Amino acid sequence: MAEIEIVLHPIPTPDSKPYIIVFGPDQHLWFCESGTSKIGRLNPANGAFTEFATPTPDSRPIGITSAADGALWFCENAANKIGRITTSGAITEFALPTGGAGPDGIVAAPDGNVWFSEAHVSHVGRITAGGTVTEFSQGLTPGCRPLSLVVRGGAVWFSEYEAGQIGRISIDGDVTEYKIPTPNSEPRAMTAHPDGNIWFVETKANALGRIDAAGCITEWPVKTPDASLRGVTVAPDGDLWFTENFSNKIGRMAPDGKVIGEYAIPVEECGARAIVAIPDGRLFFSAHDVGAIGEVIPRR
Repeated sequence: MAEIEIVLHPIPTPDSKPYIIVFGPDQHLWFCESGTSKIGRLNPANGAFTEFATPTPDSRPIGITSAADGALWFCENAANKIGRITTSGAITEFALPTGGAGPDGIVAAPDGNVWFSEAHVSHVGRITAGGTVTEFSQGLTPGCRPLSLVVRGGAVWFSEYEAGQIGRISIDGDVTEYKIPTPNSEPRAMTAHPDGNIWFVETKANALGRIDAAGCITEWPVKTPDASLRGVTVAPDGDLWFTENFSNKIGRMAPDGKVIGEYAIPVEECGARAIVAIPDGRLFFSAHDVGAIGEVIPRR
């Protein structure tokens, strides 16, 4: 029997270009359709899709997160707005103060607010449940292009794609930055591990990185050259699973940095992006280039 099985579930709307995907409070998977300006929902129990159009056309949603208010919040990159969608599909949009900010990654923080990256202006933003936005730029390297965000130790951590750094911003807005040892590493997606470390992909360095609470960074290369790592998540057993965009594979790494395996996706050039684990051990990833949600079923 194969170690894992990978299947793809086509999204009903053509050219959907799914991006970030999360497990919602309703036990469904929610994802952004950057090509069709919709928010999608997938029932992992039966594979059924539901899609909700954003009020603003051509909004290009990218990042999405599950928040404490029981709703999903998302970034509308082209519309320069933050959106909120209830599990029943009602959407509210909030415009950002800075024009052309390019909101990208988003995460719910312990302060009860939602934090997001403004990739085009190298800011980090915060939005309250009522829609009040605060933007932070002091302490960030100009042109750093923040992308993915995660929460650890009461602070928000984020990748700085252009600067090759990992940033940390306190709830009060104080920023600390940590340089990744490999130059021009291009960090993107991040995930917080239960052991207290944060893991992230280094697209250009072809490696997974880990940063501890003290800011010490360790890097582990993957076996396939020029794989173009994009997404990473932690499975219930503690292993890291990641997407390899160019090599069209799903990878698995132990928390000690050992690569357990790299598995070919059965559909060529699917454009694997984000990946997320659900409690039963299955993993789902966005197949951006073929408009599908991929499912990874580990075999025991």
